[in-house]
Amino acid sequence: MNTTEIERLIIEAIQEVAPEVEKKTIDFDEDIREECDLDSMDFINYLAALQKSTGIKIIEGDYPKFHSINSALAFLNDKKS
Repeated sequence: MNTTEIERLIIEAIQEVAPEVEKKTIDFDEDIREECDLDSMDFINYLAALQKSTGIKIIEGDYPKFHSINSALAFLNDKKS
């Protein structure tokens, strides 16, 4: 998986729980919950979808590392190495 593919998987996971969200409207540095209007269950479902699509285990202690798309990209890039 390269960075572009990981980014695509993140966007797809977000759109699975918030289909109205478009990539071009998201600021990759801002809080994902605010940017995509995700409540706590949406956020958990987003992480579950991301875990399923990447095969990378995401534990509760990792949740803060997913506060933005860029932080999620960094975490997932580190894990895939």
